[in-house]
Amino acid sequence: MRNTFGHLFKITTFGESHGKAIGVIIDGCPAGLDIDEDFIQSELDRRKPGQSKITTQRKEEDKFEIVSGIFEGKSTGTPLTIIIRNQDQRSKDYSHIAEKFRPSHADYTYQQKYDIRDYRGGGRSSARETAARVASGAVAKMLLKNLDVEINAYVSQVGPMKLEKSYHELDLQNAENNIVRCPDDEMAEKMIEFIDETRKNRDTVGGVVTCVIKNTPAGLGEPVFDKLHADLGKAMLSINAVKGFEYGSGFEGVSMYGSEHNDLFEIHDGKVKTKTNFSGGIQGGISNGEDIYFRVAFKPVATIMMDQESIDKSGEKATVSGKGRHDPCVVPRAVPIVEAMAALVLADFYLINQSVKL
Repeated sequence: MRNTFGHLFKITTFGESHGKAIGVIIDGCPAGLDIDEDFIQSELDRRKPGQSKITTQRKEEDKFEIVSGIFEGKSTGTPLTIIIRNQDQRSKDYSHIAEKFRPSHADYTYQQKYDIRDYRGGGRSSARETAARVASGAVAKMLLKNLDVEINAYVSQVGPMKLEKSYHELDLQNAENNIVRCPDDEMAEKMIEFIDETRKNRDTVGGVVTCVIKNTPAGLGEPVFDKLHADLGKAMLSINAVKGFEYGSGFEGVSMYGSEHNDLFEIHDGKVKTKTNFSGGIQGGISNGEDIYFRVAFKPVATIMMDQESIDKSGEKATVSGKGRHDPCVVPRAVPIVEAMAALVLADFYLINQSVKL
């Protein structure tokens, strides 16, 4: 099982949804980095369950413990290990699917691959694992802060309701002012109402998270296989429930002529800039210094609170009943996860660049 992500700034996550704990080992974090534990906790608080009426009601405080790699508030350069202990598991909620495969879950594929599966909350396939990513992403953000890199994600679509405004028209800091994490107050209210109505109907709905990265230094990324956008895409597609990734002009770019789509260079205040940014801040797999922006599509949560037809391990017909505590829409809690994975990719490529230039 592949549990490691990254090249130089490398993370390995561990643990299961209903096990004793989850956690992450960060290898490659430079020595001497100030580790702000309050910031790590604030990032985990943005992702934790039970934070509003439109999220799962599982109550996990997600209090973490750093057990290695830190001394007197600074990283030592050795593996930095963070543990988050599970507190509110209700494994009995999953006993009814011990022998059944839930539609659109990883139950069947895990059984086929490993011939064994932890049916309690999905085990290793549960989105509970992403708390470890958020904790390590917070450390990556600390590293990137020294470069003035800013990463801000927000909910731009829930079901059919799409925020048409460009990120240039929004104050992205406002995303944290409401429970759906949409920076437009009017649209946020509509999204919240839609998600809550969906929850009352015992169903789920998908959405889109948009992410904007500012002040990225030019030159991050590789020109062939490890292109910056390729690693960002891999990072985002590794998040539970993600079905699509596009950066820059994305799929809309196919309707444009090259003469419209090309980002023309200019010198502005003594710096190389582009007049437009359909490239999304990445050209030839390498950052060009412009804003990096991308969209991540999340499917509706697979667990719904109604009966569905399925099969069991013997191949016999079975009925699966939705039980337990689940998000009616995953995107509000996915915002910090998207930011964390973006930070891990950029921190990794920054360290790669530093090694190339030595």
